Amino acid sequence: MQTRQVDIAIIGAGTAGMTAYRAAREYTDSILVIEAGVYGTTCARVGCMPSKLLIAAAETSHLIDSAGIFGIDVADKRIDGRRVMERVKTERDRFVGFVERAIENWPQGHKLRGKAVFTDPHTLEVDGHTRIQAGRIIIAAGSRPAVPPPWLELGDRLLVNDDVFGWETLPRSIAVVGTGVIGMELGQALARLGVKTHLLGIGSRFGPITDPVINGEAQDFLSGELDLHGDASVERVERTESGVALSFVEAGGSGCLEVDYLLAATGRRSNLGALNLEAAGVALDATGNPIFSLDSGQIGNSHIFIAGDVSNAHPLLHEAADDGRIAGDNAGRYPDIRVRPRRTPLSVVFTDPQIMLAGKTHAQLLQDKVDFAIGESSFEDQGRSRVIGRNRGRIRVYGDQHSGQFLGAEMVGPAAEHIGHLLSWSVQHGLTVQQMLDSPFYHPVIEEGVRTALRRLSRELRMGPAPMENCLDCGPGA
Repeated sequence: MQTRQVDIAIIGAGTAGMTAYRAAREYTDSILVIEAGVYGTTCARVGCMPSKLLIAAAETSHLIDSAGIFGIDVADKRIDGRRVMERVKTERDRFVGFVERAIENWPQGHKLRGKAVFTDPHTLEVDGHTRIQAGRIIIAAGSRPAVPPPWLELGDRLLVNDDVFGWETLPRSIAVVGTGVIGMELGQALARLGVKTHLLGIGSRFGPITDPVINGEAQDFLSGELDLHGDASVERVERTESGVALSFVEAGGSGCLEVDYLLAATGRRSNLGALNLEAAGVALDATGNPIFSLDSGQIGNSHIFIAGDVSNAHPLLHEAADDGRIAGDNAGRYPDIRVRPRRTPLSVVFTDPQIMLAGKTHAQLLQDKVDFAIGESSFEDQGRSRVIGRNRGRIRVYGDQHSGQFLGAEMVGPAAEHIGHLLSWSVQHGLTVQQMLDSPFYHPVIEEGVRTALRRLSRELRMGPAPMENCLDCGPGA
């Protein structure tokens, strides 16, 4: 076994690991990135980008189906599953190629393939062939799909999201288990592409939504497009000659499905368990995860840092990139640790209508016992939304009763990916509800629906204006 000594070792070359590498190189060229799998981030290869490519195809199909409301009849629409998947894979490979080429440009001595495990706080062993002794170590080992072990007996009839983007064509039918982001996005997309889709969840909870009113809106639009069982417990799965037989129970009875495939969208699991963290000498919590600072990436007071979804803190690409930048910078300057302020939380789900959460969520405000008020607005009669035929959904905005500060929002509705940015920036800059209302709103735009919600919130706040009997901007068309 050969031995190498480096200033900094990074476990994982995903989004967090690559960003950590760039930050750490500002301080030292004695650095090594260890990767056990293929190069090319989760986002580019099996996550953000290929899923959005599939969703784009589905949205185009849906727009054709919806053209009748504008007096436009489109006949003989045909979905060619092979061509759909061909474009998904071609464009996906293009995005992955950008990542691969970036890593190819790293010095060869900065890369090592294999699975790393701790043997002591400063030492990693890689596949039995290399011993790495490092002054500082960054854990950016990522995560993997979590699948109930009994389901593995389904063999190639069991899928995770990674598998979907390797399809040659679209299946005839599928059961998607899980109503998180992956389950909702892929479930709706496949349904719109002509796949008979069944979506099963637990507790009628959808994605990251915590506001019960917004959650109800999501349930309504999903149930209108596919066979939704929002609170169902899967009792049995069995492989058949033609696919999968699945039985479940839910309020009011039980059900059985026969489909070509079962897609397990049942969450992701950190890869920490494979690292032998006990040998790292760091403090672990009751679940076996390291205790670390979100603001510095440092585990305890040690020389070991953590970044990305391996921590289970916030499995989003932009957060993983921030994690990597913070961890890489602090590993580089260690022991001079700097605390870095985090950006305002922002989550987007690319269903149709889209879902977004910006700033503090409804659940966080309740948990923190914040005295807050709520303003809301429906997009059903919102002017611009009706013009473009996308008038579904609702927004709820939250403000502090004592300061008038804008705290956050949850929304399902049109252009949520853009409105989420607008509102997260407002939280980050500490704007009050009144300052937001004093800002310009063009006409006619979807953002006028946000203004309606903010005006209603302002009237609920203790320092807001007195209630008005008539509000021209709060009714239909606003």
